[in-house]
Amino acid sequence: MKRIFSAFFVLAVLAGCGSDDSSAEPTPTPPVVIDPDPEPVPETPLVPVVTNYSGYTLLWNDEFEGTTLDATKWAYETGTGVNGDFGTGQLDRATDRPENVSLIAATPTTEGALAITTRKETYMDRNYTSGRINTNTKFSAGPGTRIEARIWARDVKYKGQGFAFWMMPAEKPADQSYIMWPQGGEIDVMEYVGAIPFANLGSVHYAWFWENNQFQSWNHGHMGAYYNYAEQQKPDTDPEFGGWPVAANTPNTGSGSYHLYRIDWYTDRIEFSIDEHVYHINYMNDGAAFNNAADGQDIKNTVTINGKNVMKSEYTNHFNEWQPFMHKFYFILSAGVGGNDTNSYGGAIVPEAIFPCTTLIDYVRVYTRN
Repeated sequence: MKRIFSAFFVLAVLAGCGSDDSSAEPTPTPPVVIDPDPEPVPETPLVPVVTNYSGYTLLWNDEFEGTTLDATKWAYETGTGVNGDFGTGQLDRATDRPENVSLIAATPTTEGALAITTRKETYMDRNYTSGRINTNTKFSAGPGTRIEARIWARDVKYKGQGFAFWMMPAEKPADQSYIMWPQGGEIDVMEYVGAIPFANLGSVHYAWFWENNQFQSWNHGHMGAYYNYAEQQKPDTDPEFGGWPVAANTPNTGSGSYHLYRIDWYTDRIEFSIDEHVYHINYMNDGAAFNNAADGQDIKNTVTINGKNVMKSEYTNHFNEWQPFMHKFYFILSAGVGGNDTNSYGGAIVPEAIFPCTTLIDYVRVYTRN
């Protein structure tokens, strides 16, 4: 929880004592001059106390404590994406309205938060609306950083509802006008859906071949691992749709309370953790995860580290033209409504789903590794 402190200054007026000699001439009192237009005394700004980690220095953050979204840090992404469903089968239209993106006042668990909300409503050409913001051209981060967000997917309780904190490329090759997905890579720090309430998915997306920087439907690699909130580790078996909807504040779910979602990004690997429990480590180079000879194969396996299941995976540096996770990425916070069971992660929306559906983000913080 964030703590806010303010410094207040008090001006003391000192009064002089008169002489005991009543015959002495009285000391003239200078006239009091009142400035008709005084300069305002600047207020001491509210400074959030941010967690300090040994070996790290705060680089960038947003505590979401004002009344409006900070336009120096975030931009709204509106519409439905290039192909009309954000490429993931979604039914919603993202807007810049306060109904979909707003800042809320202090609560018992935070001194303010960002609220991103999906709604069931007729708006333009869609029956659902959503919120979607990003830091593109405003801020990006890469290897040598710790990136974390405290998030409560409070109302994400039904199949077809979802929220994600994810990242896309902020850089491109010097000889290219763009970087095509997935050649440029994608990092999903947090992907939570109502259809799988007791687990979260942390992933990287990449390409196997350069393909002249062009999209090919088959050219998509994905390494993702689930985190089980109750076990605080990767589960032995990946979860399937089921167990929804959960009641409000159900323990060991993403909708039950705030959780800390993080990646620690190194030059050779990315470590995914929730509430400081590492559950997925993706290595960039062939052979790096298991200290074996490079074999040209993408490999993943569950290992035990400090008594917990952790998935190790490799590799994402498949071609020399562009090694995606050696470069900077920008951030995206987005909610969605699924349109089908094949393209939409989390599945199609069910008729009984309750809206509005709000996710709260307490803060996003980035640290640089010393």
